[in-house]
Amino acid sequence: MSTFKSQFINIMVERGFYNQCTNESGFDDFLYQCEKEGKPAVGYLGSDPTGDSLHVGHIVPLMMMRWFQKCGHKPLTLVGGATARIGDPSGKDKLRPFLSEETLAENIKGLKKSFSKFLKFGNGATDAVMVDNWDWFKDINYLSFLRDVGTFYSVNKMLTMDSVKTRLDREQPMSFLEFNYMLLQGYDFCQLYKTYGCRAQIAGSDQWGNITSGTELGRRKYDVELFGFTSPIITDSNGKKMGKSEGNAVWINEEKLSSYDYYQYFRNIGDAEVGKCLRIFTDLPMDEVRRLEALQDKEINEAKKILAFEATKICRGEEEAKAAQQTAVQTFEQGVSGENLPSVNMASVDGVSILDAFVEIGFVASKGEARRLIKQAGLKLNDKVITDENYKLSSADVFNGQVKLSQGKKKHGLIRVA
Repeated sequence: MSTFKSQFINIMVERGFYNQCTNESGFDDFLYQCEKEGKPAVGYLGSDPTGDSLHVGHIVPLMMMRWFQKCGHKPLTLVGGATARIGDPSGKDKLRPFLSEETLAENIKGLKKSFSKFLKFGNGATDAVMVDNWDWFKDINYLSFLRDVGTFYSVNKMLTMDSVKTRLDREQPMSFLEFNYMLLQGYDFCQLYKTYGCRAQIAGSDQWGNITSGTELGRRKYDVELFGFTSPIITDSNGKKMGKSEGNAVWINEEKLSSYDYYQYFRNIGDAEVGKCLRIFTDLPMDEVRRLEALQDKEINEAKKILAFEATKICRGEEEAKAAQQTAVQTFEQGVSGENLPSVNMASVDGVSILDAFVEIGFVASKGEARRLIKQAGLKLNDKVITDENYKLSSADVFNGQVKLSQGKKKHGLIRVA
């Protein structure tokens, strides 16, 4: 049993979120004092708007912030309108492409939507607030920044950070632009401290170098202790980073991925991952988590259904979770085509190539990928394995106004014929 005083860190340890902290006992004391006095601590989670939605790989720190808020603290979500113009080199092999102002604005709106699914935003003491670092970087003077911030950084130490060291060890080029990234993120942390009293940054372990950049700047420039708290990178039993499904990101926003596909991602989690995912991706009490993760053999499927429902309920709402659950039951247990399966509408299917059909419904990215799957007996038409890559659909393939397409055993969609 954990021996921490603060509710937040105890929850983090029990549920498997805790990886590393800059000062474990200091952060615990700080949070405990805040919790005891009923005074919210302020912590932040940052994300650069390089896309218009977060995905499952981002949910771990998001759920940490969700628990942070449940424990009576105040989350800040920082979008890097400025840092996205540079690109975080952590885990990257090359410079990110530059984005237009219009794309950045759309991406920021998409990230706010993603954050809002997990956190309560508003004007209350513990309500989340979204901030953009472009607000303080857009008018900054370069020479002033070098003098006021750059003097506190050692290039020798910066070269030892994983984000830099990995690129150099691989002899891959790193631009001076990217090398500056940790200074900007460190400055972010201190700006949030000065403006909001933010003392904690919560993130994945790959952000450790950027986090300590901020804690060091806080100590040296403002004589304040800032705290970094990270989660482990969540992997499956094969060591692969979770959040990818057959090479495609599992998106949080519904415009990018249907609720049914989101539900199915968690429904199809490997047996060995069920307990871990129940702890991290749901709000279920730990007594219930322990009961479910103890199930064996066929009973583990019941735990997977609960996992899928609870995870979808948090991200997409209870109604969407119920609809996805009903579709899965209809498709897999009752042998009928559920109403909420991914679908496309066509006036007629006569002459449509089977390759185009699978591209159109979004199961494959290209005809070449469809051909490869056909050779592997991985695609089905109306539950029959497709063997002819040149096959063209006709009215004979339409049953009850629809054509059923399947990839493997678990991915199904419909062409609805008007």
